[in-house]
Amino acid sequence: MYRSLFSRDLFAELDRLQRDMSGMYDYSPSIRGLGRGGYPALNVGSTPTGVEVFAFAPGIDPATLEVNLDRGVLSIAGERKAATPAASDDKNTLHLNERFAGRFRRVVSLSDDIDPASVSAEFRDGVVRISAQRRAAAQPRRIEVQ
Repeated sequence: MYRSLFSRDLFAELDRLQRDMSGMYDYSPSIRGLGRGGYPALNVGSTPTGVEVFAFAPGIDPATLEVNLDRGVLSIAGERKAATPAASDDKNTLHLNERFAGRFRRVVSLSDDIDPASVSAEFRDGVVRISAQRRAAAQPRRIEVQ
């Protein structure tokens, strides 16, 4: 009898509802943790020698992107132009618009051992790849025992 009243996994639904509600009222930037569907989508990973950040931003002019590193905080900012019909014309009707348009800014905190002089960014096929190398003193090394 109760199976028809409740979803198959009630706790999963409650968890989803809690995440949705907390995402609506939490405006702090996501540095490390669960993503909140911001634009552009980010992948952040580390290696023993550095950090790689991938920002997925199709349709962006690379000249309009701003990538800054200030005291270990990497920020990616820019603007995505709307690609919809002009609303001023009475003959054009927009039925659905799910593509993000407007200014954006994403912020990622990097570890303290990143060398600011080694940071590079390249844009290819709608993906911004930002590479940052660790300082030589912070990289792991093997010490010979004599």
